[in-house]
Amino acid sequence: MMERRMMSNNSNINAVFYAEAYHPIQAGSIDGTDILPHDNAVYRALLCSSAGLYDPFGDPKVTGDPYCTLFVGHLSRSTTENTLAKEMSKYGKVKNLRLVRDIVTGASRGYAFVEFETDREMRHAYEDAHHSYIDDSEIIVDYNRQQLMSGWIPRRLGGGLGGKKESGQLRFGGRERPFRAPLRPIPYEDLKRLGIPPPPEGRYMSRFQVPPPPRRQRNSEEREKSPSRRRRKSEERETTPLTRRRDYEDREMTPTKRKKNIDDRGISSPKRERDHKERESSSRKRKSDTGRDRYSRKHENERRHSHHHGSRSSGRHDSSD
Repeated sequence: MMERRMMSNNSNINAVFYAEAYHPIQAGSIDGTDILPHDNAVYRALLCSSAGLYDPFGDPKVTGDPYCTLFVGHLSRSTTENTLAKEMSKYGKVKNLRLVRDIVTGASRGYAFVEFETDREMRHAYEDAHHSYIDDSEIIVDYNRQQLMSGWIPRRLGGGLGGKKESGQLRFGGRERPFRAPLRPIPYEDLKRLGIPPPPEGRYMSRFQVPPPPRRQRNSEEREKSPSRRRRKSEERETTPLTRRRDYEDREMTPTKRKKNIDDRGISSPKRERDHKERESSSRKRKSDTGRDRYSRKHENERRHSHHHGSRSSGRHDSSD
């Protein structure tokens, strides 16, 4: 038992996991298993969370589709909106851009929100723009956690993610600083009592894997109406083994068997029905032509036989005379 636990701990040394929901106490823990706040900022964030003092949708400046919006941080203070829009247009069409500035001085605060035309373009930038350089500054990108992450508390209220070691207020569970797989026993009962999600044992990730951003939840009607799904269905219709088998049967079967098979499974298109009727018509015509030829040959043989028999009888009568 002890050897198995040691092997499990060794396999978890380089494993990590990411927060799907935000909890201030868990965000302050390096392995996501702490049950007590370790600094005053975490206390402040916990108070805001429990009392509901922060509304992530209450900021009038926050507009646009959150699933198409990308957070860009660690920007240079000299980076302008035009420079950022030019760099982000490498990954897709930029629909809207908001560079956050100081209310008093108007200077850039070093982060921005970029909205793309589609969520697919946002995911492209999310994967490829991370740790790229703009104006000699290495940037980080993330999805719009303010609106898409449950329980989110911003940095100014003691929450957030990341941070610098010098500040003493590191926050874990994000893309830059994920939770480490715990090497100590997990206090499941205490985590459940505090409403903290436990570590996903058996589903840890590598540091080299990119955590996927949340996807838009679509109902069944929207999925059926989406062009990509219709195109995928048509491609499956063309390439499934069942359709290949039916095509083979249509080529190889006799008209009678083909008719029975089509009637059993139903004719799927007017063109198919028209082709089937034409094949039936040509088959009946061949049968009728064959019957007429057989009838003509039979009567010709009978006429020849009767003529030959009559000539032999007349010859015998002449010889008797």
